[in-house]
Amino acid sequence: LPVSLSVHCLDHDAFLFALCQDHKLRMWSYKDQMCLMVADLLEFMPVSRDLRLAAGTGHRLRLAFSQSLGLYLGVYMHAPKRGQFCVFQLVSTESNRYSLDHISSLFSSQETLIDFALTSAEIWALWHNEENQTVVKYINFEQNVAGQWNQVFMQPLPEEEVTVRHDQDPRETYLEYLFMPGRFTNAAIQKALQIFSQGTETHVDLTWEELKKEVTLAVEREFQGSMTEYECSPEEFWQLQVEFWSKFYACCLQYQEALSRPLALHLNPYTNMVCLLKKGSLSFLMPCSLVDHLYLLSNEHHLSEDDAAIFDDLEMSRDVVCLVQCLQLIGESISMEMAFIMEMACFRLQPPEKAAEQILEDLIANDTENVMEDVHSKLQEIRNPIHAISMLIREMDYETDAEMERAHHLSMRMNLTQLYGSSTAVSVVCCGVCKIATIRFLICRDLLILQQLLLRLGDPVVLGGGQLFQSQQDLLHRTSPLLLSYYLIRWASQCLASDVPIDTLESNLQHLSVLELADTTALTPHKLVSGPQTIVELFFREVARKHIISRLFSQPNTSLAETSLNWPHLITAIVADFLPLLWPSNPGFLFPECLMGNCQYTQLQEYIRLLQPWCHVNMGSCCFMMGRCYLVMGEGHKALDCFCQAASEVGREEFLDRLIQPEEGEVVSTPRLQYYSKVLRLLDMVGLPELVIQLATLAIMESADDWRSQATLRTCIFKHHLDLGHNNEAYVALTQNPDPGRQLDCLRQLVVVLCERSQLQDLVEFPYVNLLNEVVGIIESHARAVDLMTHNYYELLYAFHIYRHNYRKAGTVMFEYGMRLGREVRTLRGLQKQGNCFLAAINCLRLIRPEYAWIVQPASGAVYERPGASPKRTHDGECTTVPTTCQIEILELEDLERQCVLAQIRLTLVQHDLSTAAVAGNSTPEETLVLLVRAGLFDTAITLCQTFKLPLTPIFEGLAFKCIKLQLGGEAAQAEAWNWLAANQLSSLVTTKESSATDEAWRLLSSYLERYPTQNSLYHRCVINKLLAHGIPLPNWLINNYKKVDAAQLLRLYLNYDLLEEAVDLVLEYIDAVLGKGHQYFGIEFPLSAMAPMMWLPYTAIDQLLQALRESTANHHNIVLYQKLHDKIEDYHEKVSMATQDRLYRHK
Repeated sequence: LPVSLSVHCLDHDAFLFALCQDHKLRMWSYKDQMCLMVADLLEFMPVSRDLRLAAGTGHRLRLAFSQSLGLYLGVYMHAPKRGQFCVFQLVSTESNRYSLDHISSLFSSQETLIDFALTSAEIWALWHNEENQTVVKYINFEQNVAGQWNQVFMQPLPEEEVTVRHDQDPRETYLEYLFMPGRFTNAAIQKALQIFSQGTETHVDLTWEELKKEVTLAVEREFQGSMTEYECSPEEFWQLQVEFWSKFYACCLQYQEALSRPLALHLNPYTNMVCLLKKGSLSFLMPCSLVDHLYLLSNEHHLSEDDAAIFDDLEMSRDVVCLVQCLQLIGESISMEMAFIMEMACFRLQPPEKAAEQILEDLIANDTENVMEDVHSKLQEIRNPIHAISMLIREMDYETDAEMERAHHLSMRMNLTQLYGSSTAVSVVCCGVCKIATIRFLICRDLLILQQLLLRLGDPVVLGGGQLFQSQQDLLHRTSPLLLSYYLIRWASQCLASDVPIDTLESNLQHLSVLELADTTALTPHKLVSGPQTIVELFFREVARKHIISRLFSQPNTSLAETSLNWPHLITAIVADFLPLLWPSNPGFLFPECLMGNCQYTQLQEYIRLLQPWCHVNMGSCCFMMGRCYLVMGEGHKALDCFCQAASEVGREEFLDRLIQPEEGEVVSTPRLQYYSKVLRLLDMVGLPELVIQLATLAIMESADDWRSQATLRTCIFKHHLDLGHNNEAYVALTQNPDPGRQLDCLRQLVVVLCERSQLQDLVEFPYVNLLNEVVGIIESHARAVDLMTHNYYELLYAFHIYRHNYRKAGTVMFEYGMRLGREVRTLRGLQKQGNCFLAAINCLRLIRPEYAWIVQPASGAVYERPGASPKRTHDGECTTVPTTCQIEILELEDLERQCVLAQIRLTLVQHDLSTAAVAGNSTPEETLVLLVRAGLFDTAITLCQTFKLPLTPIFEGLAFKCIKLQLGGEAAQAEAWNWLAANQLSSLVTTKESSATDEAWRLLSSYLERYPTQNSLYHRCVINKLLAHGIPLPNWLINNYKKVDAAQLLRLYLNYDLLEEAVDLVLEYIDAVLGKGHQYFGIEFPLSAMAPMMWLPYTAIDQLLQALRESTANHHNIVLYQKLHDKIEDYHEKVSMATQDRLYRHK
């Protein structure tokens, strides 16, 4: 029966190889269905009778094919207490016959073989030793004549117990240990959680953070459930916590051990990648450097001279091997307490040399196994210890003089852009880095202790022929930074990255865009599902991988086949290129920059804290990064201190140089000023005006000879002082600005902001040395450009001039304000403000000497030339011609008083009738008069006429018309009339039931005619004319009044309106009055007589009346009137003739 089968396809056939229980190897052809070869494998190993008779159940068979060497067969022959590997090459003979060519036989130890893999040169084997521990070894069966297997150093299981000091919180200590990256798998913790919770809950697909919360809740729940007493001492509480957490840790350890047990060994023939297949995971085997290999090698394994040839100089190689063996002796003697001393020294930023010295003293004090004598003895074998230490340090130092080239585009190798980009590949690379850093840290620690021992010994023989003390000190000071570098890389490899919300990333992107660093990293959040992501993994995934792969595959003359994807070579090259990117003392600054770009501020802060005291490279960049961290944490003043410290390194560090690259078209200033400019933008975006002011003030000292930068900084200081409400400081910054253009912009902003804040006292009282005209111009332009009712720029300008006793300008401002209010704000409130403006203007002029009490009339229509204003155009789209000259009008105090009266009258009108507000605001006196008459405000209208010397005719005509309407109107008109009648002062107003609105209107008209007489009775005539035009009979009082004044004109009016009867009556009465009958009613002082003055009648009008009566003979009544008038005239003529003769007789 076959116990192991393998298949290989070759030459259009499939060959089946079977290793059977009878210890024979058979080869079958699938194509021919026949056995091609049978080989007895016992011929190639020492056998006994028992072995030949026993069934070979533990045999293994593996194949390996090489294009150049053909097919190899690897056979493991199992025998009790021993085993043997045989390697054969398949040889083809004539007639399609095959045979085996024996290549090598290798003997193995008594360990139990689980699996093995074969290549054309090596055998890899997986064993379990007597302690049931996993062992992996490999051997080159072609070159290793001695048959010595090489040991593979496996990842050890976590410690069986976690040490918790009394000053530590058990929960935090255990959680930190359990969730340390690479220590426990997610599956192991979830299994342990399920068992610990007694299977009540199932936890599937939990993130690392969610799993941590569930673990904490489960342990705390069990812990609280076991508390039987309400009170216990802190010591008992601490002990109970340790007990329950250790119980859960034991469950995790049990499942981790079960899931970590290897099941098989896998070797990829194309890339030579070797993997361990485990129950719960997959482990990758990585090449180990010879220095690390020497340090990890156990004492029972010894290297040959060829394997130990680290350098070309064999004696130097032997020295280094002996040196590493000394380090092994020291490392094996160090207890956990001693190791903790060095760990805490690095964490607390204490000198590692001091910690090494203390550990050495503890080693010497507790040296029960004479380790120090063994070390001293081994040192005797070293020819030149100082040189050997120097060479070892050089092998472990990744410091470079120049920064690695930044990533190139992989446009020609798109198939490589995702190489090593998976989560597994990232984890493998970073775990490899962490492992190297951990081993190298231990090497450096032990090396520091050894160096302290050498200093203590001071033996010239041991120190290689009297080495100088200074050389030893130099090496000590080289080793210390090396140890701290590996400590920092190890810390970063174990430090978890934070899961950052999208809004935080977007905010960070805005800040980076200000610094013009937004393109340095890919800002995409990663949800941590299967396990945590360390900051080193984040860096490799986002930044370092592209740089490394680009550099490895960017040689122009090499093909992809030449740059092999061989796993051992490639992973070694990637790690070797990755470590310099992480190396703290290299000029490159990509790692901290990546942390900043991905919002890992807490981690970045701790990274810089561990780095700053001893690393003097990129000090300014670190200060800048620390400032960014403080800024995000809300500690602005600390951030400012860091930014200021970083300024001293501008121009010396690559990161800061990239930070200050000028934008396209930007005026280049000094590097430090460019740096300050970027930081100022950042602080401005974050919203820290106080810090902006501080930094800008500091930057001004750096820009003594650069007036442009000074202007920018002064403007910045002004802006933020103004935003903070520091008005005085803002004004000082404004006055110190050397750029007139910027100064004017700042002044304009100061005016607007203080007006909006209503801080007008500050605005008025600033001295404005050499800026007075500019301030006035700014306020004037704003006053003329904005809404009058929402901004008070005119009142501000008035106060501005009053404060400086410039009363004429103050009066001009208020007069212009009043004019614009009338034009633009045609409301009751606008008219009220207009009146106040005119009163203020009058007061200003009254404060000036009379000969200077005048102002210039503001431009009509408030058209002012404003910068940037669009040109006025006609309806054809053509620009209107601007008049080159304008007439200047001077207004004196009397003119302003008249305008004030007009404003008060307009206000009275609008208060009486709001509907007139739209037209009254900018109306002329004549237009206002019409509105007043229409509204019935006759007293106010008379005041207007008297002020502007206007005739009262429109008033009498309007009042007469209202009387007509009242006489003809109904009750509604009567009720409405009382409103306007009440607005006019009538001294003898009678408000009785017998008195109607019509009566009062007629009485008002009568009082006006009496109060405002004219020489030619113009107002009587216009009233009578209005009444007669509307066919209204003349009131007796009006006829009687007018008869006394101008009876002839009354006659003419009668004739004009064809009132013949009234005209005849008037003429008859008039003739009687002339003749002495009722002469007092016509204002005739002396009737007709020989002694009286000469008198005459209006013969022309009387002749017209007679003619009119004569022409209307068809009307009998007119004939009677004609005859009556004719007789009266004849009678008058006779009496006139007699009076004339008497007069002539008297004169004789």
